[in-house]
Amino acid sequence: MVNASPNLLKKYPFIRLLSALITGILLQWYLHFSITLLLVITAVVLVFTGCFSFLTLTQKFIAQWLQGALILLLFILLGAVLTYTKDIRHQNNWFGNYYIPGDSMMITLEEPLLEKTNSYKALASVNSISKNNEWKNTRGKILVYFKKDSMPPLTYGAVISLHKPLQQITNSGNPGTFDYNRYCLFQDITSQVFLKEEEYFILEDNNTNWLQQKIYYIRDAAIATLKEYIPGEKEQGVAEALLIGYRNDLDKDLVQAYSNTGVVHIIAISGLHLGMIYGLLLGIFSLFKKHRLTNWIKPFVILFVLWAFTLVAGAAPSIMRSAVMFTFIVIGTSLNRRTNMYNTLAASAFCMLTYNPFMLWDVGFLLSYAAVISIVMFMQPVYNWFYFKNKIKDKIWALTSVTIAAQAFTIPIVVFYFHQFPNFFLITNFIAVPLSCLILYGEILLLCVSFITGLAKLIGVLLGFLVKLMNMFIEYMNELPFAVWNNLQLSILQTWLLYACIITVLVWLMKKSSKAFVVSIAFLAAFIISTCVDIIQRNQQQKLIVYNVPKQKAVDIIQGGSYTFKGDSILLEDSFLRNFHLKPARILFRTSPAPPIFSELNAENFIEVNGTTILFLDSALNSENLQNKIPVDIIIISNNPKLYINQLQDVFEFKQLVFDSSNPLWKTELWKKDCENLHLRFHSVAQQGAFVMDF
Repeated sequence: MVNASPNLLKKYPFIRLLSALITGILLQWYLHFSITLLLVITAVVLVFTGCFSFLTLTQKFIAQWLQGALILLLFILLGAVLTYTKDIRHQNNWFGNYYIPGDSMMITLEEPLLEKTNSYKALASVNSISKNNEWKNTRGKILVYFKKDSMPPLTYGAVISLHKPLQQITNSGNPGTFDYNRYCLFQDITSQVFLKEEEYFILEDNNTNWLQQKIYYIRDAAIATLKEYIPGEKEQGVAEALLIGYRNDLDKDLVQAYSNTGVVHIIAISGLHLGMIYGLLLGIFSLFKKHRLTNWIKPFVILFVLWAFTLVAGAAPSIMRSAVMFTFIVIGTSLNRRTNMYNTLAASAFCMLTYNPFMLWDVGFLLSYAAVISIVMFMQPVYNWFYFKNKIKDKIWALTSVTIAAQAFTIPIVVFYFHQFPNFFLITNFIAVPLSCLILYGEILLLCVSFITGLAKLIGVLLGFLVKLMNMFIEYMNELPFAVWNNLQLSILQTWLLYACIITVLVWLMKKSSKAFVVSIAFLAAFIISTCVDIIQRNQQQKLIVYNVPKQKAVDIIQGGSYTFKGDSILLEDSFLRNFHLKPARILFRTSPAPPIFSELNAENFIEVNGTTILFLDSALNSENLQNKIPVDIIIISNNPKLYINQLQDVFEFKQLVFDSSNPLWKTELWKKDCENLHLRFHSVAQQGAFVMDF
């Protein structure tokens, strides 16, 4: 573990620079400084920094702290400027600065078409927009969906012309859900469009990047080889994901099982796979360590193989990130035998964030560095817990110690983002990681000998058996009681408190520091207090949530720590829809299903909660023989009933109308116009996001 001392950061200069860069990135993203202000401050700081060259040695010594502070401030400003300029919306040639709905545009497909349930999807760059009979060159990306009536004759690099209005990419607005809008923005994607065959025209031009085209060719060739020789669709899907990170053929239930058991990193191409290749290469070169020439050839061969594997894997961002990290490790080790791993890791992270500051919000980026830092810091101390004379037992314990060490800094991130913890991660990783390593080596061998049909078939059958064995083991572990600790919720404050507690506990265990023990107790107490406050607030909450689920009715009534669901039965049957749209809010508000007595209200059209009356309206009104208006607070309209807003006014005295996502947009638009004319409060869930109200 790193020795805590006043000179700690001086030993690792890139840690200081990385910390300053991250500070600048965060400040710019959340405070939104103008570029003019940033450049003015940068110029002032540069002037003050330059003044130090005119000072005497004594004055420089006295003011060296100020010089260091100014240098760190420069890197904070660098982070802010990079974040501002990386945002596609701040670039002069962003198509959004010129585009008016209905303008003609030319776009280039940046990837092959991906088949979805009801459409084909592709990422496209906007090359130009027609303005005043001239084509304006632009930048930016959009998502294009082609109607699935026939397979469009489109490939990577195809250029098409269209004039259909673009739609903004918006979030569902459901509480606690993934911020898809921000995710797309970080990739320069700001709009989307849904096209029918007659709404676009394919041009003869073709814009392709030679390297990218080769990457897609290699990826498709690898997938074809795996499908040809490995039997079983499930096995093929896992093999493709393990080797090249291609996840489109994965079974959804199987992916959930891998996630629940703590081994999803096996089928998400990452540093683990490059680490396996790196370990294999180190083992091979250790056989020739007596030769001087080996020390010169070794780094070049390792880097070539790692980057070749990265290209075969499709050069996905996750593996590119790992390739950069390993590149720094290999170069640092080759240039200086005593290179510091922490400084090397900080340098690689610094370069990647300089290239793309938005990687800071990438969960894979955070998990990669958290895992590697945990292993570097704690693997050896954990390994020293036990001593085995037997070499096989020693190797087994070494693998186990790596798995244990990797959890130290990854647990808070996993709980914060995924709201679960795999209780059997030690067992599953102990079996699955070595098995996946063997499968990976076998797949590489299969690609190398694919031209020898007989041998390739034999290897394919063996790989199919190993993958099936791994899948069966994961599915078995997933079905065990208490396999996963679900529905965990941490705030940002609680996550940092948990980190502080983990770090101080580890310092106490490894350094026998009584001060660290006292501090860890203080952080633990703060964590417990924060959790208790959340529980108290949960027990007092009263909420109505009308979810934004496309073409579905979905409502939760939350009272304390319980929720009652009223909606379409498909959301009770389809675990994917339920987990994607409803589960995040239930985790956020720390709720569980209501007792059966309360849930009987689910069958009623009228529900009264804490003095608020809610009417669920999904059929035509019958206002015959009505003497007085019926008082209600909220009317939720679902499933496209045949009614008119003025008819509602004749029957009910209400405060709020809510049109949920089960209604077609054209009908919702008609209702909205009537509401505006009658000066009524309304909320369109499909357009404005989920309706959330406290009682």
